Amino acid sequence: MANLIRSAKPGSDWTRNELRAYNIEVVPETVATFFGNANLPAPTISPAILAHEVYPAAGLPTEDRLFFDLLEEAMMPPPGEETAVDDFVVYLLRQLRYEEPNRYIRSRKDIPLFMCSADTYAKTDVCVIDRISGILLLVQEDKRHLEGKDPEPQLIAEAIAAFQSRNRQLSAAGFPTVDAAVIPGITMVGTAPTFYKVDLNSTLVEAVEVGEYPTQTTTVHKLIPPVQAPFNLRRDGMRPLNNRAVIVSCFEAFKQFL
Repeated sequence: MANLIRSAKPGSDWTRNELRAYNIEVVPETVATFFGNANLPAPTISPAILAHEVYPAAGLPTEDRLFFDLLEEAMMPPPGEETAVDDFVVYLLRQLRYEEPNRYIRSRKDIPLFMCSADTYAKTDVCVIDRISGILLLVQEDKRHLEGKDPEPQLIAEAIAAFQSRNRQLSAAGFPTVDAAVIPGITMVGTAPTFYKVDLNSTLVEAVEVGEYPTQTTTVHKLIPPVQAPFNLRRDGMRPLNNRAVIVSCFEAFKQFL
């Protein structure tokens, strides 16, 4: 792997080759290992969202209705459209209070990425930002139906860019930079999420910056929500009520990493 060719490229162009070139391993984990607890927390989202598989004929208040409108758009986006999933994710993060405290959500944010001694960038579909700490959470849509690109390497590139950005921000403010950080991230296939903890350190980031192979393996922890029919998760997403409850509970538990 040390002999693989490394060159500066945008995060959107990262593939499995970059993961091999920088000794990055993605490891699937159980709920207990990933969250540190085998029991998922109870959802705090509106009970109406958990009680109705489709929008009820009797109607719902606007905030609840938006879930069903955006869910259907994200499940079946118009050909070539990239925003339906992002809009659904932004809505869901807000309903689950990911903006609290003192945070805000951005879409399509460019993050500078310094790689192989050259300036490039990574673009996250959705991110949660803290006013002081910078980017706390990254979300990357799986666009293989549009572009044929794997979202995992893209998400990891964005995490490295976010780590660099955080240290630049700390340095500019006169604070010590950090040597390690866990950057949480999510990939989305329609309304089906996969959760990640990207365990970054300065050894990997410096290797990316100069284009060298790090001997230390970087582990990315991965969790697929434990729904009853995992092989149908990508197709069904959050439409079935059983899936919805489990996925929302995973989002609740995931807040601990921000």
